[in-house]
Amino acid sequence: MNNTLAAAQSIATARRNRTPLAPLSGDAAPQSEAEGYRIQDTLHGLLAPDFGTRVGYKIGCTSPVMQQYLDIPHPCGGGVFAKGVHESGVSLRAKDFVRVGVECEIAVRLARDLLSSDAPFTADTVAEAIEAYLPAIEIVDDRYVKWETMGAPTLVADDFFAAGCVLGTPVARSAAPDLLSVTGRALINGAEVGRGTGADVLGHPHHALAWLANHLAEDGKSLRAGEIVLAGSLVKTVWLNAGDSVVMELLGLGSVAATFA
Repeated sequence: MNNTLAAAQSIATARRNRTPLAPLSGDAAPQSEAEGYRIQDTLHGLLAPDFGTRVGYKIGCTSPVMQQYLDIPHPCGGGVFAKGVHESGVSLRAKDFVRVGVECEIAVRLARDLLSSDAPFTADTVAEAIEAYLPAIEIVDDRYVKWETMGAPTLVADDFFAAGCVLGTPVARSAAPDLLSVTGRALINGAEVGRGTGADVLGHPHHALAWLANHLAEDGKSLRAGEIVLAGSLVKTVWLNAGDSVVMELLGLGSVAATFA
């Protein structure tokens, strides 16, 4: 068995069983983020029977607050799977996660493909491919024995904390406000615990989308029409307790809510 498959199988088993992942041992531990992404690709195939097909991506570490929190100075990508996408108002079980957290995000849904052959992409060129923006709760899961010791390559291999999302009502790109001026507020049980703006996401969420499209294109992969992309958190991750109710308000884009029973 090659190291990539061995690592992906270890991660997939931990994900299915909701058991905290320890640092991968020996040759299975990825030594670079490029190796991490190769493991992630293999992992997506292994997870599909349980989690559904990949329907988009999440981008992490796009804001200064998150780069400082995770001590990773650049964006990272992970997969979003069909069974992890929920509508606003959903009630989920906290025990279905190892240590569940939430982030306040602007999601985009693509109207057309961003083909690898059309790279390099810019914020302006990816904007034209967006169908709609959606207020989003990214669900993250600290499924590690101690995430601070895992290293960025292994976090990348395991989809960078991604555990799903809750999506609000889409707002057509033509009707949306300037994302720079969109203020996001994270409310837990009615109390504000964080806020940020669209400008905190790499200067503009379109820059994050361009980063992802270019990152995928380096491997000959394309973003596809209909896919959802979570552009990155406007606030520091909020870790939850069972019973918490979550509302993310995004000025001009609406709000999105979930409870974790």
